[in-house]
Amino acid sequence: MRKLALFIFFILLLLGGLGAYGLWWTQQPLKLQHAPVELTVPRGASAQGVARAAVAAGVQAPPDVLHLWFRLSGHGRSLKAGYYELEPGTTPRRLLERLVNGEQTLVSITFIEGWTFHQMRQALARQPLLAQTEGLTAAQIMEQLGRPGMAAEGRFFPDTYTVAKKSSDLAVLRQAMRAMDNMLEAAWSQRDPATPLRTAEEALILASIVEKETGLESDRGKVAGVFTNRIRRGMRLQTDPTVIYGLGPDFEGRLRRQHLDTDTPWNTYTRAGLPPTPIAMPGRASLLAAVQPEATTALYFVSRGDGSSQFSDSLPEHNRAVDRYIRGR
Repeated sequence: MRKLALFIFFILLLLGGLGAYGLWWTQQPLKLQHAPVELTVPRGASAQGVARAAVAAGVQAPPDVLHLWFRLSGHGRSLKAGYYELEPGTTPRRLLERLVNGEQTLVSITFIEGWTFHQMRQALARQPLLAQTEGLTAAQIMEQLGRPGMAAEGRFFPDTYTVAKKSSDLAVLRQAMRAMDNMLEAAWSQRDPATPLRTAEEALILASIVEKETGLESDRGKVAGVFTNRIRRGMRLQTDPTVIYGLGPDFEGRLRRQHLDTDTPWNTYTRAGLPPTPIAMPGRASLLAAVQPEATTALYFVSRGDGSSQFSDSLPEHNRAVDRYIRGR
């Protein structure tokens, strides 16, 4: 009995020592082959698979020890897929916390109000920390996003989006598309009952025109009011940004009479009604202005050259404003 008690004592002492060493080890910085170690955890990876992936990526530790740590922690089945960057000083405990909480290395990208889809794609292409989807047309991208047949222009909300590093650029576009869905739905639900707009899609198109016509907060509602008055009267919208959009890469920066006379589906000088698609990404203020236009009798407006607009009720009054602010007479 005395020998058995002594044996049990030594076993307990050994287990206690191993436990103390294990606790100490979990709080010591891991040795990294290089910094940062880029660890990609695929979906469905087991604790053992994650341990092996960490060692293969550059964590200098026995994979069986890492696996045992994951299992003994009780979180072996809670490790989340994603992209992680491990910096010097990362301990096994901190590594486990990041994997369990899904604390991936993130990257942010910002889309600006008034940008076109082409400008959005350029911004995505300039972000080296994203996996790029190359060679797809706008129509193919919309198909990838689950919206086949829908025009890409204007379908994404301008904002800052954050995704895991090495994520696909489609993941960013998907976030922005859902955000625009929500914003448009919210704006349409608040529309003026008297609006001549028939659908939320028409509201999106008008909002994109308002976004391109003015960046001045105080003018947005009145600009939307002018276009609303024109739609009610069956007048052509005659807005320059739609002409420029329809010209595409052929536009060289200065709008001329020949451009206004060049018919395209987006030329609101040659065609009545709204253009077939939005011409840019409208922000929340422009969405609300489109569905809640300011009450006005104005049918015309022209830029004063300082960001604001001069509004007119009649064509003669408008022509005088054009002479003053555009022709400098």
